[in-house]
Amino acid sequence: MESLWRVATFQDPNPEDYKDVEFWSGPERSGWLTKQGDYIKTWRRRWFVLKQGKLFWFKDSSSITRDSVPRGVIPVGRCLTVKGAEDVINKPFAFELATVNYTMYFVADTEKDKEDWINSIGRSIVQHSRSVTDSEVVDYDNNRR
Repeated sequence: MESLWRVATFQDPNPEDYKDVEFWSGPERSGWLTKQGDYIKTWRRRWFVLKQGKLFWFKDSSSITRDSVPRGVIPVGRCLTVKGAEDVINKPFAFELATVNYTMYFVADTEKDKEDWINSIGRSIVQHSRSVTDSEVVDYDNNRR
């Protein structure tokens, strides 16, 4: 049961999920966050890397190389919202990242770190989510006959 949950919540990443992303160099944002486990609800401090529409996490920051295997990967284009969550989990500097099926909670070290992560992830959601193309836009004003 736990392994199915890990796959459903992107915590058992398939190398195909990140094969073209050089997460070890030039991230859009990186740093420490405390993440709540999805299956066992403990809080663990992890090193996070945001790059090319993917949010990776690792046990530590000291040895991330091209051979490193992330402990988890979230494709942010599948996420709907990222917002503050202090009132939801009763922890300062908390924020949440939500998809259609689940919500993950994180805690930053400072208010500034929280806001920076929310802004960076939010930009990445917009850049990597499926957007409406010009051919899909319906001009209702001009379609009336």
